[in-house]
Formats: sequence, C-alpha cells, structure tokens
Amino acid sequence: MALPGFLRRERIVARPGFNRWLIPPAALAVHLCIGQAYATSVYKAALVEDFGTSQTAIGIVFSIAIVMLGLSAALFGTWVDRNGPRAAMFTSACFWVSGFLVGGLGIETGQLWLLYLGYGVLGGIGLGIGYISPVSTLIKWFPDRPGLATGMAIMGFGGGALIASPLSRQLMSYYDPAYDGTAGTVPNGDAVAALFFTLGAVYLVFMMFGAFIVRVPAEGWRPDGFDPSTVKQKALVTTESVSAKNAVKTPQFWLLWTVLFCNVTAGIGILEQASPMIQDFFRTGDSSTVAATAAAGFVGVLSLFNMAGRFAWSTTSDFIGRKPIYMVYLGGGLVLYVLLATVGSSATWLFVLLAAVIISFYGGGFATIPAYLRDLFGTYQVGAIHGRLLTAWSAAGVAGPLIVNSVLDTQGEPGSLVAANYRPALFIMVGLLAVGFVANLLVRPVASKWHEPHSDAATTPTPARSAAR
Repeated sequence: MALPGFLRRERIVARPGFNRWLIPPAALAVHLCIGQAYATSVYKAALVEDFGTSQTAIGIVFSIAIVMLGLSAALFGTWVDRNGPRAAMFTSACFWVSGFLVGGLGIETGQLWLLYLGYGVLGGIGLGIGYISPVSTLIKWFPDRPGLATGMAIMGFGGGALIASPLSRQLMSYYDPAYDGTAGTVPNGDAVAALFFTLGAVYLVFMMFGAFIVRVPAEGWRPDGFDPSTVKQKALVTTESVSAKNAVKTPQFWLLWTVLFCNVTAGIGILEQASPMIQDFFRTGDSSTVAATAAAGFVGVLSLFNMAGRFAWSTTSDFIGRKPIYMVYLGGGLVLYVLLATVGSSATWLFVLLAAVIISFYGGGFATIPAYLRDLFGTYQVGAIHGRLLTAWSAAGVAGPLIVNSVLDTQGEPGSLVAANYRPALFIMVGLLAVGFVANLLVRPVASKWHEPHSDAATTPTPARSAAR
C-alpha cells in the first residue's frame, strides 16, 4: 500500500547535526498515551453498573486489547520496520483514537459490543503498532546504549497510568458532579463516555506530535566516539543481521518468548489483584482495617515502580549485560515471590516493598527485551522480531489473570479471602519464574546459518556522520 509522501521513511531521514535526544521524547509522546491501558480499573466499576453486567464481562475489554496488541505487533512488525516510525506512529494514533471514539459511542448507546470493538479491537491494534513503532529507531540512534534508549521509551508505557488515572478521575468528576473521585462513589455512564471522547482528542494531539518530530538516522551514521568494533567484545552481542522470518526459526527466539511469558505472567499475577490483595492480606475482624484509599495508594506505588523499573533496570543492562539482568529479574523475582507468600502478611511495609520490587522486575523485563533481541539478532529487523515476541504478552495477559482468578475461586468468596488463600497462586508464579530462569540460562549466540549474507555495499565502510550526543 502506497503511503502519503509526508509519512514515507525517506522524508524523515535526519540531516547532519540532528540531536538524537529528540527521539526519546517522540517515543514517550506515544507510549505515555497508549500506557492508559493500565488505568482501565479507574472506570471499571462504572461500566459494570452502567451496562448492568459482570466484572468479567467488562474485564474482557482489557483482555481483548492485550491480545490484539500482541497479534498486531506480530503481524505489522515487518511493515513498521519497512515504512519507518512516522508511518507507524501515525497509524497507531488513528487506531488508538478510533478505539476511544467507537468505545465511547458504545457506552453512550449501551452497546457493549461496540466497546469490545472499539477499545478492545481497534484500540488494541493501535496499542500493538504504537508499542513497537519507536523500538528499532531508538536502537539505531543509540547503538552505544540500547538499554537506556528502549528504557526511556517503554518507561512511558508503564507510567501512562500515573497520568491517566488522576486525569480520568478529575474529568469524570467534572462530567458527573455526583462523583467525587473517591472509592465511595461511582460515575455514571455518560461521564465515562465523555471521558473516552476527551481522552481520544487529547491523545490524538500528543501522538501526532511524536509522529511528526521523529527522525531516522542517515545510512552509516553513528554517535561521536562510538566504535562498532567494540560491540564484538561483548558476550552474546552480534554485529550480524538476522531477518524476522529466520529469527522465529531459532531456539533463541523461543527461549526469549518463554522468558518474557514467565516474567509477564508473574507480574500480571500481582497487578490483576493489586487492590483487593493488599486488603485481603491484612484482613482482620474489621474488613475496613485497610481502607480503599490505602489500596488505591498501593496501586499508585506499583505503577511508579513499574515505570521506574523500565528505565533503571534496562539502563543497568547496558553495563552488566542482558542475560545477567534477566537472571536478576527471574531469580530475584522467584525469591521475592516466596517471601511474599510466606512472610508478606507480617507487615504492610514488607508486603508493599516486596510487591513493588517484583513489579519493577516486570517493567524492566519489558524494557530490556528489545535490547536483548538487538544483541542476538542485530538491528536489521529488530522491530519486526520484537513484534512477534510480544505474542508472549498476549498469552500472559490471558494466563496471568486466569491462573490467579481460578485459584481464588476455589479458595472462597471475594471479600472473605485472607493471605493464606493467595499462596497457591503465588507458588504457581514461583514455578513459572523458575522455568523462565532456566530458559534464560540456555540462551546462546545465534548460529551463523541464520545470518543475512553480506552485500558488497555492506562490506564497504561508509563515512560516518556524527550528531549531537
């Protein structure tokens, strides 16, 4: 399909002297918007009441979006790499915003299927394309610090809820004066529909801003002082190229798929039940011992650590390596889950600390995986490979809640659960992290038979053009 001229890759090649530090803000402009997906709990109760249906029926909206995220990232990954970040960001914005508009129409008219189609399907496609849109570009702009680069962008996805949650409460209280933004009141359906329309308009502006300031480096460009030959000195880091088609045939791809699936499933195990979990862990004869406001504060803490972990841990991986950092995520997470299950209920501060660090590993795993893929498969089609790998997220988005909810359903009724009822689910997560830890240990360099052949042009040195660091 032919693209309009202003979206074509050749129109966004950076001129000499372009400052590469303008690229992370462009990526953040997109990721902070699509990160709203983590803030759906803010209006979940309102939708349950407005549609007169179950929490499961409304929760399916989020599950559809995550499944579509993985599928669209896998299907359109090669298209994104071929056409460049501006076309991808522009397309993502169109789908993401359309999802809010169609979803808002569904709420306004009482048609739940429109909410599924809008936020779930259309919005999910926008999520997938938007999530991978800046990845390969960032890695090419920051070959010296790929973990830092991807961490800066993907940090925005984890932090999107920090902006969207309070903004959504404020807007809904404006549209429905009877709603004061606390746990004791629920906004009406019209307020949620108006929220969807407003967020769609706001996100359109910010995502288009990112799309129109993003640039790709010129052929042969590299940062001042960066010597590509030093890359060969690092374990598991290649200077060769592997296509997306060949990458999925390698054991390394499926080992990393397993690593990501296990890490994400374990993280979602906490995120899915964050608010009720802290209340159930410290339940006494008086069920209000831990107030709903405290639970909401706990969710905010997790969002903060989710965001910070994406930047801090992925940056650390530039110094200690991608394989060692995943040993920390999975091995450390395994130990923390055991502690959470056994002594986590002994003190609120200990529970919050353990859960927060686990979630920082969850976020760090997302931010580090593109750099891990770059190390193993090169930069050639890393965006497309990343898109295919994100099907692990889709699978985890279904498996995580299913595991936890299925176990809790056998333990008792909601509102009557205590810390001991969560232990079977937490120990299942321990087992998953152990599987992921072993999978990571098995990762080795990709065999040369999967490498792309060198062309004469590729073997001829290209004069480097530096840009601001």
